[in-house]
Amino acid sequence: QVQLVESGGGLVQPGGSLRLSCAASGSIFSIINMGWYRQVPGKERELVATITSGGSTNYADSVKDRFTISRDNAKNTVYLQMNSLKPEDTAVYYCNALITPIAAKFVPYTYWGQGTQVTVSS
Repeated sequence: QVQLVESGGGLVQPGGSLRLSCAASGSIFSIINMGWYRQVPGKERELVATITSGGSTNYADSVKDRFTISRDNAKNTVYLQMNSLKPEDTAVYYCNALITPIAAKFVPYTYWGQGTQVTVSS
C-alpha cells in the first residue's frame, strides 16, 4: 500500500505565506515525479507545480515567481512554498506522485493525497 499524506494548509491573509508538505509512505520502490494540483468548486483540477526525481521543475504561469516546489528524496517528501498569496490561490491543494510500488514489478502508478484547504482572505 502506498499513501500520500499532506499537511500545512490553512487560512492566511493576502500577501502571506504557507508551506505545504506531502509525505509518501508504504511499499515504495521508486518515486518518479511529484507535484501539486489545486481545485476550486465547480472547476477542474489544475496543475500548480511538478518536480522530477532529478529536480527539474515546472510551474503554472499563475504561480511562477511566487511558489517554489522542492523535494527531499531521502524522506519521500515534496514541499510547496507559497509566497505572496492572493485570494485567487484559495483552493483545495492535492499532492500527486508517480510511484512504482515494490509489488508492481516496475510498473508506475499515479497516487493522490486527500487534499488540504488553503484559504487566502483578509
